[in-house]
Amino acid sequence: MTEANRFGAYDGDGNRDGNRNEDGHGDFGDEPKDEEQEREEGRGPRGQRGRTKGPGGPGGDGGDGGDGGDGGTDRASGDDDRPPPRVPFPRASVEDTGRPLPALADPPAEPEAAPAPLVLPHRVLKSLLGAWALAACSAEETAAVEEHLGDCGNCAEEALRLRGAVGLLHPSESLDLDPALRTRVLQSCLDRRPPRIPVPGWAMPYDAETARLDALLQDFGDAEWHAPVRLRWFAGRAGTSHRTTVAGVIAHLLAVDGLIAVALGLDDPLGDLAADPPTPTGRTDAYWRAAHFPPTRSVRAPWREQSHDVVRTVAFTGGGGTGGSGSGGLGVSYGAFELPLRDAMIDRAFECWVHAEDIADAVDYPYAPPSPRHLHQMIDLAARLLPDALAARRRAGLAVTGTAPRLVAAGEPGRSLRLEIEGSGGGEWLIPLDSPAAVGSAEHEVAHVALDGVEFCRLAAGHVPPEEAVAGQLGDRSAIREVLFAAAALSRM
Repeated sequence: MTEANRFGAYDGDGNRDGNRNEDGHGDFGDEPKDEEQEREEGRGPRGQRGRTKGPGGPGGDGGDGGDGGDGGTDRASGDDDRPPPRVPFPRASVEDTGRPLPALADPPAEPEAAPAPLVLPHRVLKSLLGAWALAACSAEETAAVEEHLGDCGNCAEEALRLRGAVGLLHPSESLDLDPALRTRVLQSCLDRRPPRIPVPGWAMPYDAETARLDALLQDFGDAEWHAPVRLRWFAGRAGTSHRTTVAGVIAHLLAVDGLIAVALGLDDPLGDLAADPPTPTGRTDAYWRAAHFPPTRSVRAPWREQSHDVVRTVAFTGGGGTGGSGSGGLGVSYGAFELPLRDAMIDRAFECWVHAEDIADAVDYPYAPPSPRHLHQMIDLAARLLPDALAARRRAGLAVTGTAPRLVAAGEPGRSLRLEIEGSGGGEWLIPLDSPAAVGSAEHEVAHVALDGVEFCRLAAGHVPPEEAVAGQLGDRSAIREVLFAAAALSRM
């Protein structure tokens, strides 16, 4: 390659293209030429050359657009078949060309002026207060009334009273289902088509309360199952308690309900574990000790299955009456005492309700008392157990000092206390004070106590101290105090 080919092509006069002209000056020293002039000379914009390749290709005889190339094109000829420049020209903005801008397709609409507020006389605005309180006014009327209320004190007071009255017309309702809904639905179904194997009346409270507790547990998460619960009961002269969890409470119910399951010939939830003593507290302690870890939500399934088996077995074996016939007279041992099956089922229903309230309090959830019919059965059982509780406290030396008991023959009337339970599920009972074998008598009444039904049940559950029980009292204060303490002594873990 020659020196001329390395640094550029020479024209016909021997001058190197792009270095010097006839006057000896280089291109870079000349006056700048405009694009039109350079285009006429066969050149692109300043600093670029418009070259075409001849048949010889690059580096051949016709490679560059010189005069000597056979296939080259003359740069001064002005031919338009040259390739476009390698670097495109910058695109000019339409604002720089001086041409008018294109019109918008849809010019922005001007905002509409706000409608003028209604101007109404005072008497018309006052007549609209009732419709305004019911939210029955139009937007314009509402704006006019509310603007008027800021200026007229009398109408503002009247509007406030009307709004309060509207609130009374639409009382707020709880989103929770009525606890008695299941009982009503089942009762309606049973009225239409009685079951082939009916559940005895004394087993219905247990069936209802276990179903209510199971409904409370069904949406519990892990946090609720491990929520702390304090079991409370009355022992001796003061209350006591035990701290556990929601799962621990269900384990307690499972272990104690096993007393009825064993009496009916069902499997014992304790299995081969020995409970010493075989009391509700002893069985619960044995179940808790046998667990390697604290009880979890898994305890719900065996408790639920056992409650269903108990109700189904009681229905199959026959209810029997109030006497000893049928399964109702079957004895259920509590260790220190024994109850007939009919009373044991009501006792378990009572404890299920009490512990369901404990669980509901632990998770901050409302829980209603049992239905009046079932509540009456629970109160009746507690009233019938009071004479034995009074005798047990005397034997333990816990009797309240006062009038000494007068022994009477079995079946004879003796000193009595009238227990009046108010509210739903209530009634009146005459409690013999001197002996469990004595008979309550209105002629020998020495005291009268009146309590609310739910308050009495919480006293019997050990949740209310005897000294704090809200009770109306009349007559012998010592006898009243003994009965209140005996009612609290019915409680246990």
